[in-house]
Amino acid sequence: MFKRFIVFFVLTVCLFGQQQNRLFWDGGDWKRVKQLAGGDLEMEYRIKAAYVNGVLDGRLFFYLKTWSVEQGLADSLYAETIDYLSPRELVRSLDNFYADPLMVYVPVPSAMIIANMYAERIPLKIIDAYVQQTKFWINDLHLRMDEHSPAELLEEKHQKHLDKQPE
Repeated sequence: MFKRFIVFFVLTVCLFGQQQNRLFWDGGDWKRVKQLAGGDLEMEYRIKAAYVNGVLDGRLFFYLKTWSVEQGLADSLYAETIDYLSPRELVRSLDNFYADPLMVYVPVPSAMIIANMYAERIPLKIIDAYVQQTKFWINDLHLRMDEHSPAELLEEKHQKHLDKQPE
């Protein structure tokens, strides 16, 4: 009897200890940094700024990689200004953005674009349309990931890409 209880307990812990498939940091992760920092505001800022700088560095890397192959494509893909704000201003803007409970599941890279759009004084109508599109694609992506394995989704994307290629 005791053996069964131990096995049941271990299985339950393993089941609840699993994380769902994660693609991006979202508002929940952004807010969780405060707990990780243990109330130390400087440490909280450093963690958030490190993430923001990592996203910006990754974006620059892929922009330059694309630009070396096709300049026009790189300029069209990376047209939006994401580095309008300094990292400190961007962290503060993201804190304010994620204070709205409806925005918690928006991925941080999209929230960074939205924060910069607000800072650049882009019309609210355009920003709201971008927010709605972001919510739509992230919800669609989560639904598709629940229905199919990530490998199937990648294979589907690869097949679409191959179908577009001229023979």
